[in-house]
Amino acid sequence: MRVLHVFKTYYPDSFGGVEQVIRQIALSSRPLGVEGRVFTLSKSAPRVRFVHDGDIEVIQAPSCINIASTPLSLSALKPFRDASAWADVIHYHFPWPFGDVLHLAARPGKPSLLTYHSDIVRQRTLLQFYRPLMRQFISSMDAVVATSPNYVETSETLQQFRGKVSVIPIGLNEASYPAVSPDRVAYWQARLGNRFFLFVGVIRYYKGLHILLDAIAGAPFQVVIVGAGPIEFQLRKQAEQLKLDNVHFLGALPDEDKMALLKLCRAVVFPSHLRSEAYGVTLLEGAMNSKPLISSEIGTGSSFINIDGETGLVVPPGDPLAFRSAMDRLYADSGLATTMGGKARQRFESEFTAEKMAASYVKLYHQILKDSKCTPDTSYVT
Repeated sequence: MRVLHVFKTYYPDSFGGVEQVIRQIALSSRPLGVEGRVFTLSKSAPRVRFVHDGDIEVIQAPSCINIASTPLSLSALKPFRDASAWADVIHYHFPWPFGDVLHLAARPGKPSLLTYHSDIVRQRTLLQFYRPLMRQFISSMDAVVATSPNYVETSETLQQFRGKVSVIPIGLNEASYPAVSPDRVAYWQARLGNRFFLFVGVIRYYKGLHILLDAIAGAPFQVVIVGAGPIEFQLRKQAEQLKLDNVHFLGALPDEDKMALLKLCRAVVFPSHLRSEAYGVTLLEGAMNSKPLISSEIGTGSSFINIDGETGLVVPPGDPLAFRSAMDRLYADSGLATTMGGKARQRFESEFTAEKMAASYVKLYHQILKDSKCTPDTSYVT
């Protein structure tokens, strides 16, 4: 079976959570007889080009403009039609309004589903104009996937399409991450020790890092921030104004360094305070590494991953004092941190493996193919 994943960006242009999810689905479904490709836009592509992310072929159409975090392209329609002709199933990743346009304009005539990663939260005014297109697009899907039951219950949009929504939690394949050399662990331990709190992610407005910086003023522990993004400069200015000497902005790092830091840290912190944070792949990475988690209750998948009092601590959103209290508690009690980290690992193994996620998606692919009476390509051999 051939599946085309469609999203606004992908490796190597960006390294966000949705890109990681697409990669994990594509790689983990290969042993189940599914070949995955990715159709995306790239501002660095002068023309349509084909690149590879390991075994995954990526089709990049040139992006000409970006409006409200939505890349657009004047030349994407034909290559999208060509890519769709190759596929048995088209798998959209939402939100990307231009993806709606591509689907409705190209009319690929293939069984289609979308994974609903997030509501549109910030662009409320533009949403009023986009909503009719969005409803038409989602209505045209054969299936809609939410990544947690929490998000289904709290999303107004998903409630409108409840009859076609199923839940498939995001999972990770531990083997897809690089092995960490003792030298890298020793390097970071010499620099940061092994009692620091770790944030990993793209530095965006909804990540709540301004709350984290307020929380750690005068704290006896260190905080490490791995990642880059559009508000990094203003966060560095905030840290400077607060005279914080216990925060380290490391920028984007290779996966081996990230994994070394995950092995060393006391806990993973995830201060996202808005619903734009629909899940939290970083929380899964922390759980995979047996680390306790600290997150905020925003009614999304973050509280599906992190169970308060079991796998970590969940605090009210936008509350620096509550976040600091949770950090103080885990910093002072290594036994509690170890116990919660162990339970986070257990929950990861039972609920959040890529193998489990891929099996659920492949079953859904076959179901919508069967319902559409289309015949999948069976020439792909794993």
